Amino acid sequence: MPTETNRRKVLRWRAIVKIRGKTVASKWFGQGEKERRKAILWEEAEKKRIQEESKQTPTESLTMGVWATAYLNDAKRRCTKGTYLTKRAAFRRLAAFSGGDCEVKKLTPSVALSFLQRRHDSKSGYAANRDRQNLGKAWEWGRKFLDGFPILANPFYAVERFKERRKPRYVPCEEDFDKVLALAGGQDKVMLTAFINLAARRGEIFRLKWSDVDFREGVARLTTGKTRDGSVRADFIPMSQELKRTLLQWWQDRPVQSEYVFSMLDSACAASRSPGDPFTSRCHFMRKICRRAGVRPFGFHSIRHLSAVILYKAGEPVSMIQKVLRHQNATTTNRYLASLGFQLEEMRKSVEALARGQAKVIPLPKKVEAL
Repeated sequence: MPTETNRRKVLRWRAIVKIRGKTVASKWFGQGEKERRKAILWEEAEKKRIQEESKQTPTESLTMGVWATAYLNDAKRRCTKGTYLTKRAAFRRLAAFSGGDCEVKKLTPSVALSFLQRRHDSKSGYAANRDRQNLGKAWEWGRKFLDGFPILANPFYAVERFKERRKPRYVPCEEDFDKVLALAGGQDKVMLTAFINLAARRGEIFRLKWSDVDFREGVARLTTGKTRDGSVRADFIPMSQELKRTLLQWWQDRPVQSEYVFSMLDSACAASRSPGDPFTSRCHFMRKICRRAGVRPFGFHSIRHLSAVILYKAGEPVSMIQKVLRHQNATTTNRYLASLGFQLEEMRKSVEALARGQAKVIPLPKKVEAL
């Protein structure tokens, strides 16, 4: 519809024709009701003309390979490495299911349903929903930015979400963590101490450099990409006296000179890595040391959960726990604590409060015998 816009200090009618959200033609008209009607007629005629031309002009169909490459190149600039790899894996599974580099217009809702159902049956409802979300976002991106992308409803969002059975993350008790910490030595012991004291994510610890550690002020700078827009954010976290002493001792005793606080000490674990390079995963380390300590296996992120548990049991308010965990929204912290079972503890107190009063016994009416 035409819009009345101020042009050169005079209100005039402007007709606009949009195709797939993009302005393809516009024209200015004068003032008054007659000019508004002219603008409406021009919009209708121009839109019809463009549609007729598009039918007559043969265009190459956009392929899934072109769509995936363009989207993933953009995602690589905006997302973390883990998110990018997840999106790429979803495209690879879709390509294998559809038989290769097919045309995008052939990805109908029935194809999307069959693909996601197979993912559900072979993996889980959570895995199917994650592919649905990633491919659905990619479809919306293609409609917005790719010329020649089909003007069709999103086939992945047309499929309803599947039921999920997500197991809660196991959080070790302090006693199990202490057993693992006592068994660790050298750099491993320092790293676990940093995890529990800073309530840090794995990547934040692996990216930690000596330039991020200020012994004089007693703070450590942690960088994360888990923000609303994917930008890297740095937060200064106070170090406990225990962590400060441990890091200072490690600074003096470290056998490899590296800018990273925690790094490869030799190339035995990975031939492609050199001494001094930062770690990337170390998942096998936690599994092995937990087995040696005789405790149920847990990972680095479970230590972050344990830090939240310790703070909550110490009586710290949610606002302070949010600052330590560096959540941008308090709702995230509340969900975090709820996933650890603390809502059950609050409910337990309420139930006990209900049971404190004396219960009044209400006699049931006697059953009337049938004549």
